[in-house]
Amino acid sequence: MNIVILLGAPGSGKGTIASRLAAENANLRHVSSGDLLRGAVAKGTPAGVEAKGYMESGRLVPDALIAQMIKDVVAETVGDVTMLLDGFPRNLAQAKILEEMGAPVRSAVLVDVPDEVIHGRIAGRRTCPKCKAGYHVVALPPKVEGICDKCGAELVIRKDDRPETVTDRLAVYHGETEPLISHYEGKGLLRRIDGTQEPEKAAAEFLAAM
Repeated sequence: MNIVILLGAPGSGKGTIASRLAAENANLRHVSSGDLLRGAVAKGTPAGVEAKGYMESGRLVPDALIAQMIKDVVAETVGDVTMLLDGFPRNLAQAKILEEMGAPVRSAVLVDVPDEVIHGRIAGRRTCPKCKAGYHVVALPPKVEGICDKCGAELVIRKDDRPETVTDRLAVYHGETEPLISHYEGKGLLRRIDGTQEPEKAAAEFLAAM
């Protein structure tokens, strides 16, 4: 087992790329810290209750909380698998925790997207509160405006997709997560791809870079 770290701002398309590649390649596994946390919140676990306040305000979840979830996933992953680690590490302290786990990091791939593009992408997101299907008013609109194609529920804007929260999330990214770019570049592990291109092209470029 080895690890490829996905770097990039919230809304850069990291999750879309990783999900596409994992679906097409049996030896790739997409591990999203956000999905792990949202699952815990939905279940009302102690970790989920603690994490909920951080997520809704756009702040980073404490290192120890997310690190334990990642440790559990790493421990249960065996065989010829490349883990696409999305959302962890999110700062230098978490990078140190990952290194202390002893899991081999193959590369860190930066999905590069300007902030103004990020704002447009996230502002258009809509989510089904019932079946969790995701949409975008421009890129992936539902057949009927405001209504989920799959279950017919009324779509909503998640709290962390609201414009004011997006601004806060980007500020956190630049202050806390962006230093990882220099960190992994110094180790000779950094790769860069253009995240503004079509998803299938970005996925192909990612696969070649990793």
